[in-house]
Amino acid sequence: MNEEQIEARAQRAVELFKQGYNCSQAVFASCADLYGIEDESLALRLAASFGGGIGRMRMVCGAASGMFMLAGLHNGSATPHDNEGKMANYVFVQQLAGDFKAKYGSLICAELLGLAPKGQCNAKMDLDPRPAERTPEYYEKRPCVEMVAEAVRMFLRKIKN
Repeated sequence: MNEEQIEARAQRAVELFKQGYNCSQAVFASCADLYGIEDESLALRLAASFGGGIGRMRMVCGAASGMFMLAGLHNGSATPHDNEGKMANYVFVQQLAGDFKAKYGSLICAELLGLAPKGQCNAKMDLDPRPAERTPEYYEKRPCVEMVAEAVRMFLRKIKN
C-alpha cells in the first residue's frame, strides 16, 4: 500500500467520524475491508462499543481501540493454545500502542481530551452515557479528528513494513 492509498483511508476515517460515527468505528471501518469485512455496517457495529474510551467511560481511546481491532484482524490468533500467535499479536498491539502514546502522550481518552491529568485517570462508572452533539464547536475543541486519521496511518504503515 502506498502513501496515497494510506492517506485515502485516513481521510475516509475522518469522513466517517465527521458523519457522526465514533472514533473506533471510523478507524475500524476505514480498513476492515482489507480483511474481508465488506459489509461496512457490520464493521461499524463491531466497533460501536469502543467509542468515547469504551462505552463513553473515557478509558482507552476509541481511535486506538479501532487500531487494535484491526491488529486482531491482521495477525490475531484464532487457535486457543497458539501462544506464539498470541504473543505475535500482543507484540504488534504493544508497538502500535507505544507509537500512539509517543505521539499523543496517552492512550486514555479522558487524558487526551483534557478531562483528567495525564497519568492520573481513574475510572468513573457514573459518567453520562449520552453522546456529545456533533457541532462545529465539538470538532474545534476535540483532537479526535486528527487521532482517527493518525491511527489509520500508524496501522497501515506498520503492516506495510
